[in-house]
Amino acid sequence: MKKNSAWRRFCLWILTKVMGWTYSGEVPPEKNAIFIGCPHTSMWDFVVSYTYYTGIGGNAKVMIKKEAFFWPVGPILRMLGGIAMDRKHPAGPLHSIISAMNETPEGMHLAMCPEGTRKACHRWKTGYHVIAKQTGATVYLGYFDWKHKHITVGERFELTDDARADTARMQEYYSKLDINGKNPEGWACE
Repeated sequence: MKKNSAWRRFCLWILTKVMGWTYSGEVPPEKNAIFIGCPHTSMWDFVVSYTYYTGIGGNAKVMIKKEAFFWPVGPILRMLGGIAMDRKHPAGPLHSIISAMNETPEGMHLAMCPEGTRKACHRWKTGYHVIAKQTGATVYLGYFDWKHKHITVGERFELTDDARADTARMQEYYSKLDINGKNPEGWACE
């Protein structure tokens, strides 16, 4: 679903004028893409990311813990691209996303936070790797930096067949950036 231009302009206005953020990057051309979003320390990351990506003309899905899909928030989250994720049984939603990405003619852009939580986490999850390998999705290392109030799709990240090694490389990349989450104590990238 392509967002209309008035809604896109409104989202960019909210992001830049009301919230005071800057941004860079554009919607990648790939049919299937996965955007890594770091550092994930607040539910506000979703608001910033949604307004940014919608504002630049994109339409991304995002995995959110299923507990957030209570009435009346659940229908709103789904309308904004939210996909309920059961963290106790992560394989189920992963298989659904892989199927949807492979079967949707226009493809899918998916935003993911490999930390898997808003708390400091040293061992990141590798679901992004499974999805990318099984769908051919391109991975981008995006970030939302609350320190400088800047957001970007980020740069393209080449995967190998070793999910753990790729995730370690990804963490190393992020550790060298001068970025912070909204709640800096929730950001552990080592």
